[in-house]
Amino acid sequence: MYNQKLESGYPVFVCERGGEIAGFATYGAFRDWPAYQYTIEHSIYTDINHRQKGVATDLLQAIIKDATSENYKTIIAGIDATNEGSIRLHQKFNFTHTGTMKNVGYKFERWLDLAFYQFMIDQPQVEKACE
Repeated sequence: MYNQKLESGYPVFVCERGGEIAGFATYGAFRDWPAYQYTIEHSIYTDINHRQKGVATDLLQAIIKDATSENYKTIIAGIDATNEGSIRLHQKFNFTHTGTMKNVGYKFERWLDLAFYQFMIDQPQVEKACE
């Protein structure tokens, strides 16, 4: 999955602590249609032994900084609605809850609700299709 991100030109961020991989993150296209070219969706994974130690914070900061420099407008986070830690992290960075989809994921032998959070970056410079 992450090789595909790199091959598609999207970044993968790795956070190391004490010589170990403590977490990693990436982003990619939100939708594959041209109308959504300024919107990305990100993923952050933190090793269980490194949670609550600032790893996800560092990774989310890296995503926002990189997405801003790449001229994106919106960052989307799809979060398991019961993942209070991730929700708090995103709220700390001013992500806004935009809606929840019920029972759209199945993991750990249970159905998951997916909460969507959105972060707005300053308006990008849009390239005109025609002059």
